[in-house]
This record gives sequence, structure tokens and C-alpha cells, in this order.
Amino acid sequence: MSMDITIHTSFLPQDDPEAALAFYRDALGFEVRSDVGQGTMRWITVGPAGQPGTSILLAPPAADPGITEEERRTIAEMMAKGTYGWILLATRDLAGTFEKVQASAAAEVVQEPTEQPYGVRDCAFRDPAGNMVRIQEVK
Repeated sequence: MSMDITIHTSFLPQDDPEAALAFYRDALGFEVRSDVGQGTMRWITVGPAGQPGTSILLAPPAADPGITEEERRTIAEMMAKGTYGWILLATRDLAGTFEKVQASAAAEVVQEPTEQPYGVRDCAFRDPAGNMVRIQEVK
């Protein structure tokens, strides 16, 4: 018997809810599914239109009460360097997607569309929290 498991929600840290919305909602065109909390302590769930079963939870990285102050500093340092969170997205129109996201003031271009030696064409951005967002072309 095979198991029926899907990816429902993945997590990315955000430290500025409005900047996160500007990137994920406005630049990437994702739907906002929920937005709870106040100030910088907001948990925002976004996802691609037409795919209600797949979401990204944009959450404050240090909200977990089990995280020590030293761990909070480490997380903040890793986010600032862009080494804490990342996600891989896909599109059929890499050039068009790149142009739209690049035109947004919310995104930092890391790599223009490139043919990788391992057979994938992709591009990369950093979101406002420093997360690496790679977008690959699906043929």
C-alpha cells in the first residue's frame, strides 16, 4: 500500500511582513491565504494561484519560545547573509517571470536566467529577508 502524502506548507522566515508581502504577493503574484498577528509578529501564508493545497508560511524566525538569545542572533546573522532559508520554485516562462520579478523593487537579483551545467535553466533572487528564491524553468 502506498502512502498518499503531499507537501502542504513549507516555512520561510520573514522579519518585515510588509516587505514580505511586497515580494511574495506583488512581485511573485502569490495569493495571501492568511495573515495573522500584529506588527512584526505576523504569520502570513501565501501560495500560487490555482494551487490551494501548496503554501509557504512566512513567519517571524525567532518567535519560537524554545530559541535562545544566542540562537536568535545566529538566525539574524544567517538571514542577513542570505544563508538561512531558501526555496526552489518553477515556471514554464522563466524569461517572463524573471522580468516581472526583477522589475519589482522588492527583489534583489542574484542570478539572471542561466543554463546550468546540470541541465536546468534557472534564475535566483533574494527576498527582503535574505532568503534565496531560485526559479527554474519547467519544459
